[in-house]
Amino acid sequence: MIVIFEKEYLRDLYETGKTADKKYRFQPEIVRKYEYCIKVLLAANGVEELYPINSLHYEVLKGDKKGISSIRINKQYRIEFTVKEEAGPVVTVCNILELSKHYK
Repeated sequence: MIVIFEKEYLRDLYETGKTADKKYRFQPEIVRKYEYCIKVLLAANGVEELYPINSLHYEVLKGDKKGISSIRINKQYRIEFTVKEEAGPVVTVCNILELSKHYK
């Protein structure tokens, strides 16, 4: 998949392991797992490859977050993203929206 980061702090967190914005500070364990999850998304050819990886708990969200998919970092945090299939040679674009607390 092609991964696009909607917010700059998400890109910084993946590329450097930290963010310039003090509002977005995460524990080292969360950062490691976030980097792992992004690498899995980059390696996948489509969302169907995420289903067998039980630790990710891939799901399509419902309600006010309809159209957004998520994978879990741990029981508390998840990565929310949208998926778009493009015609021609099939290209899957994954737009990372947020790293959020699961139950907030």
